[in-house]
Amino acid sequence: MAELMRARRLVKSDGDSARHRVQDAKVALGERGHPWWEPRDEYADRERLAATICALLRERDPSTICPSDAARVAGGDSWRDLMDAARSVAAELERSEHVVITQKGEPVDMETARGPIRIAPGPNLEHPRPSP
Repeated sequence: MAELMRARRLVKSDGDSARHRVQDAKVALGERGHPWWEPRDEYADRERLAATICALLRERDPSTICPSDAARVAGGDSWRDLMDAARSVAAELERSEHVVITQKGEPVDMETARGPIRIAPGPNLEHPRPSP
């Protein structure tokens, strides 16, 4: 993932303030956190989804992502099983202002949003995220 290499370069120039980006990229790739080859549990899924959402948003900046983008990275062939969790994790990240949830380009309240949503970078995306 390009985000991992970008994050590593930032650590060299920005120091410890960029280490959370390396952590997110490595968790999203399955290199850190719960081993990807072992049976998953809900906490491990949520942690990997949160890291994946943040890493994808940084990599695709200024574009938005769909929750299915994160679910596909974190879930592999069984990504559809993670869709509800991906939307829930996005809502948690929205509460901490790491992301903004949109529909048709406008911010929406995740509690009342129905149908397709997009996830956009929030004002705190560049700060360490809370655990899910």
